[in-house]
Amino acid sequence: MKRLSLLLSLLLLTTLGCSNSSQTGPGGGTSTGGGDNAAAGPKVAYVTNGIASFWVIAEKGAQDAGAEVGANVVVRMPPNGVEDQKRMCQDLLAQGIDGIAISPIDPDNQGDLLDEIAQHTNLITHDSDAPHSARKCYIGMDNYSAGRMCGQLVKEAMPDGGSVMIFVGRLGQANAKLRRQGVIDELLDRSEDSSRYDDPNAGEIKGEKYTILDTRTDGFDFGKAKAQAQDAIAKYPDLGCMVGLFAYNPPLMLEAVREADKVGRIRIVAFDEDEATLQGITDGAIYGTTVQNPYQYGYKSVEILTALAKGDESVIPEGGFINIPARNIKSDNVADFWAELKRLTATEKAGSPATEESNAATSEASATEATEAETDAAVKSESATE
Repeated sequence: MKRLSLLLSLLLLTTLGCSNSSQTGPGGGTSTGGGDNAAAGPKVAYVTNGIASFWVIAEKGAQDAGAEVGANVVVRMPPNGVEDQKRMCQDLLAQGIDGIAISPIDPDNQGDLLDEIAQHTNLITHDSDAPHSARKCYIGMDNYSAGRMCGQLVKEAMPDGGSVMIFVGRLGQANAKLRRQGVIDELLDRSEDSSRYDDPNAGEIKGEKYTILDTRTDGFDFGKAKAQAQDAIAKYPDLGCMVGLFAYNPPLMLEAVREADKVGRIRIVAFDEDEATLQGITDGAIYGTTVQNPYQYGYKSVEILTALAKGDESVIPEGGFINIPARNIKSDNVADFWAELKRLTATEKAGSPATEESNAATSEASATEATEAETDAAVKSESATE
């Protein structure tokens, strides 16, 4: 009976886990791939900080690089935060992975995990850095500078000043902190200082022309993200501009603004290149977006990890920072940018239903396989105890 009870419990956890992951949004959780020679090449992993359309684009870059350099590429997208990310990384280490590129969710409190990875394989960071870890390099942009670029878009969208709300998934990530601070410092015309940090719990931040009313976090919960936007619209009738710092925030903000019939009255400024964001710019409902280059994040990560696995340390630049600059996209350049993005992700449109269905199925299968293995191990262990 004990064995049967254990088996049923684990199977229930499998069902619940798969159900949760399939509802988290675009981009699934797990994929593998590579070129014709990949089986003989190193196995490297690309680990994100969540699930979003942004990561679908990065995944395509990682897989294209794997095909180019002959690497086996594993992509992991944790749906439920730090513990998921830790579990995925430790599972990869147990498999004998040849390198991990990770976007740390909470670098200040993930030191033990990052040290563990670095002790057993090649570690690099992407998108969000952990500069105090033993990572070999960081691939991404200067998030503080990008935040100031986003602040410039707010100034253009609302030149006479006004009130601003900031929305973001979580502030534990270095990239989120730096982007937010960059936006604030730009709006308040402060000098550049990436070490400055305005406490998000300290109330309104007032400048001569702009007032930052609040910063709302949602923990990558898409329903909560939209609810936060709706609440802000209701609470602040004179709200002038909403700024979304993660890829999924602006489309959800736009939904809330449209439902409130305030398109044009509330300006929207975005981060990243979600299709709904780009369509919003095309339609004139979103003023502009500060974009990264997630395709290159994925591509360069796999390229560098593969070289490191083969013993080539020359790919690590002095200073350990591979800068992939941000740029601002507005109505005058959105068409060209979007066409290039579609060319890079030609196999499947980023965030398309086909991609979402495929990734969700892969994630569910992987979760089931992992839990079945855990079940077998637990039953064997219980038998030995009995």
